[in-house]
Order: sequence, then structure tokens, then C-alpha cells
Amino acid sequence: MNKSAIFHKTGDNFCYALDKDNLIITLHTGFDITDVSLCYGDPYTTGIMGGNSKWIYETEAITHKSYLEDAVLWKICVKPPFKRCSYFFRICCNDEVCYYFEDGFHSSAEPEHGERPQYFIFPWMNPVDINTVPDWVNDTVWYQIFPDRFCNGDSSLNGRFVKDWKGPEQPVGPLDIYGGDIPGIISRLDYLHELGITGLYFTPLCAGKSNHKYDTADYLKIDPAFGTNEQMRELVDKAHSLGMRVMMDGVFNHCSTHFAPWKDVCRKGHDSKYFDWFMINNWPFSKIPNSNSKKGNYYSFAFFDMLPKLNTNNPEVIRYLTHVCMTWIKEFDIDAIRLDVANEVSHSFLQTLRKNLKKLKPDFFLLGELWHDSMPWLRGNELDSVMNYTLKDSINDFWLNTELTNENLTHAVNRCYNMYMGQTNDVLFNLLDSHDTIRLISQLKNPDKFYQEMALMLLMPGTPCLYYGSEVMLEGMHDPDCRRCMPWDKIDNGFYRDSIERTKKLINLRKNNPAAKSSVYRFVNNTDNGRLVQFEKYDIDYDKMFGFDFENDSFKGQKITVILNCSDTQTEVCPDGKILFSNLFTDNVLSPNGTIIYSTIY
Repeated sequence: MNKSAIFHKTGDNFCYALDKDNLIITLHTGFDITDVSLCYGDPYTTGIMGGNSKWIYETEAITHKSYLEDAVLWKICVKPPFKRCSYFFRICCNDEVCYYFEDGFHSSAEPEHGERPQYFIFPWMNPVDINTVPDWVNDTVWYQIFPDRFCNGDSSLNGRFVKDWKGPEQPVGPLDIYGGDIPGIISRLDYLHELGITGLYFTPLCAGKSNHKYDTADYLKIDPAFGTNEQMRELVDKAHSLGMRVMMDGVFNHCSTHFAPWKDVCRKGHDSKYFDWFMINNWPFSKIPNSNSKKGNYYSFAFFDMLPKLNTNNPEVIRYLTHVCMTWIKEFDIDAIRLDVANEVSHSFLQTLRKNLKKLKPDFFLLGELWHDSMPWLRGNELDSVMNYTLKDSINDFWLNTELTNENLTHAVNRCYNMYMGQTNDVLFNLLDSHDTIRLISQLKNPDKFYQEMALMLLMPGTPCLYYGSEVMLEGMHDPDCRRCMPWDKIDNGFYRDSIERTKKLINLRKNNPAAKSSVYRFVNNTDNGRLVQFEKYDIDYDKMFGFDFENDSFKGQKITVILNCSDTQTEVCPDGKILFSNLFTDNVLSPNGTIIYSTIY
């Protein structure tokens, strides 16, 4: 038995309350382990443990396994009737048996030495400590808009540097401004509603000097190039009337050198009341352009002197930024905030922000930009979710590297959905490209592969997001080229009718089928074709999944089957249900790069 591969801790994604009744427990082992059982019970079944007391527990086999590249995760759901649970594991490697407690491995379930066995214990399922997320988010299909490039609806807002709107095949430069604005967005809300979009995520709308506005100069004012605060409220009201939620981008890690408090510091130095609003090490600053950050005079975002970091350790800064967000809710009635560079702001700020915003609007959604394992931010007292770049990278790796097999993809996806709590998985912000990455179609260079990835992303657990123009496969290489102008002339003339209809069909498939939005999935790799991807989605509550035998148990509800032929040979597929979407599928033959999705009701 490889004991060094066995791991468990009481907390985070290894042991947590899914809700007020259900406790999810996970054990990490190597592939050599053949059976695992959980031995659990209330710690006080025989009173307060004395010298002659014997703890009474029940034993339940753990049957649900999730496979990673180098490990197996054994998962079980239990319902502690009195909200507390002591437990240990019985682990078998063929005929070898050991018992795993908090202090390590024992040969017996009743260790002979010590005053008491050191069980794992979940002390109490306090409702206020349970990680809860907004119910509406899982039902949402987001659409990310980069305002300057989406639609120019009011030419009177154009400054003298605004360029003529470019076609979709024309690259854009880092400093280009094209005049997209809020009136333009409002004029296209009906189009987005018809596409099936139910959530709008805007990159920054507040005043800044750049085209992207991640250099915020005024957090309480909509940038005049985009419109007014009144027009922003009009946009939100119209979106809400169409059933769309609205998410603004909060840039609180750093600001612009045009931000009034920073300008005050530059004038007054240590005498400025805002001096401690920033992370300043040396004063006065160097006058050599873009040298202060690298010299350590002050901290900035990614060594850009023009983006000084805000000191979110400072209570005054925390109060100010919390006030900004509360003002956005009160003035615009937004539903969510995406926090830029969320992993660099203080945990204290995020905890304070969450308390205040949830008090003001209980179902408010807090999303963070993190590109890595984000468990420290997702314990229920800070963010609700993060941008699921780990899933994006895992999916793209499989399509770009033909040496990878369906088993590699299974392990990679399973890793993404075992990093966090189950309720977090329901609202993970899934995407395939964004304003920070190369466009998906430019990376794949194949429309059929594009739809394969889109199908996978839309049916994975979480809340999916399309980057503007994805419905017409808008091209673009790395930033800033991934921010090209939306081709409205061609859209209005029906040039992209086929791709828009395909995208609409996939979006509506996600919205209208309960199994599509479920967190319960499994990959079925029972073929010799290592590049044939098949996975199933089940309309089962998450807590019911862990004791369910997918092969033998009777199932009442919807199952969706997705088959993606990522190989270079055709394969026979015989759907046993209603086909919801297909591409390159004819007469039960799925061609290379083909997709088929079908539904079966039991």
C-alpha cells in the first residue's frame, strides 16, 4: 500500500458542508487502493467520552471515484443528523488493510495507545459558515463585451482620435479607439436576447484614458466616451426587462496615475492624506519614464508605472472601494462585479466587500479574475466564483495537442472540478477566450473544432460565457488583436446567419435542458479510439451523485450524451434519444471533428 499517496484534511474541498444537511468527504489515494469505507458517527453518541466509553459509528463503503492523472479521489456524502461528525477511513489494498485517522495510519480501528483515538472531526455545520452562492448564476449564459469595440451608437460621443470602424479581418492596435459606447450596446440588446444571452459582463466602463479603461481615473463616473451614468442605468434597466443580469468590472488592485488621490500624492508626497492609499517605498519618485516600479519606489501592476497599486490593506481604501461598489448597486442596480487581478488585493478587503454587498443585495455575485487554484478565495467569505481559466487551458490543450487522449482530457477536467466545493462548481465562470487571450477560432483555425469546444464548455458544470463575436467566430490573435471591432454590417446583412443559428442552438440547449446545467457528469472512455470524447450529463442533485451506480441503478430523469470525434477517422454512433445538436453527423456516422449531442429521458 502506497501510504504516501493517501491524504485527507477536514476543511476546504476535502470535507465541507454542501448545505445545511449534507457533508461531502473526499479521500485522496493512489491507484493501488481497491476499497475505501468511511467509519463515521456523532462524537457524543455515548455521552462525553470517558475511560470506559466506546464510540459507536457506522461504516459505509465509498463507491464514487474521480480519476486524476496520478490519483483517485474517493467521495461520499453523509447527513449528520445532529450537524457534527467524527470519522476515519478503512482503506484496503487487496488483502492489506489499514485505518486512517487524523494522526496517521493504524492497524486497528481502535488504536491501543493514547487516551483517545484521534478521529477526523467536522465540529458543527453552522449555517452562517456554509459556502452559499447565488442560485441564478448557474442558469445564466454570459456574454462578455469590450465596449469600445462592440457598437458605436452615438457619434456625438466620438472624440477626435476615434477611428473608422474596422472590418472583422482587420487587426487593431493597442492605442486604437473606435467609439463603441453604451447607446450602441442598448441598440443591440434585442439581438443578444434573441441569441439566448441572459447575462452581460462588461470590461471597465468607468472613466480612464485608455481604450480598455483598466486604468481607472474616476470610479464613480462612467467614461464620457461611453456615455453617462444615466445611460448606464438605462442600459441595466433595459437588460433587466429582457431577463439579463449585468456584471461590471471592478479594477481595485490598481488605479490610473490620473486618479485624484494619486495626483495628490504626486504633488504633496508625505503630506498627502492619501499617501498610505498606495504601496510607496521611496519618495520622491524618479522622473525617468517607467522606472519607478522596477526600482521599487512604489508597487504597480506588472511593472507599469502608470498603474500604481492601491493599498487594500488600508482600512480607508477598503471603505472607499466598498463605497464605490455599493454606489454602483444603488445607482445602476447591477447584479454582479468581476474583480480584476483579484488574487493581489487583500483578503481583508474581499471579506469586507462581500459582507457589505451581500447585505445590500443578498443574491449579488462576486467573481474574481484568478488563473490558478483559487481555494483560499472560495471558502464562502470572499468570492463566489473565479474565471475558470484552468478548464479553458485543459480543453484547449487537448484540441491543440493531438498526442493527448480522451483519458488525458478526463483527468484534466476532473482536476478542475475537484479543486473546489460542489456549490462553487455550479457557478464557475467557464470561458474559452477573453479580452486577455487569443481568440478561440484563431487558435484552432477550424470551425468544426470550434463547435466541439463550444459544446464541451457550454455543457460543463458552471456558468458559461461567450466573448463578444464568438457567435460569428470573430478572429483575433493575442491582446490587443483579440479586441477587434464587431462586424455589424455583415451580421445585419445575414452573412453569418449559419454560425449565429448554430450558436443559438447550443445556447438554448444549455438553457432549456436540466441535465445540461447539472453538476453531475461522467466521461465514458470505452473505445479503442483515444481521440473520441464521450461524456454524459445527468439531471441529478449533486448530493445524490455519490451513492449512485451509473451502470446499474435505475434513473428517473434526463441524460444528455455528448460525443466529439477528435480523431482523423469516422466512427459509428447510434443515438438512443432525441438529437439536440449535430455537426458532421449523417446516417449514424460521425465524421472527424464532428459533434453529436442527444437526450434520453428515463
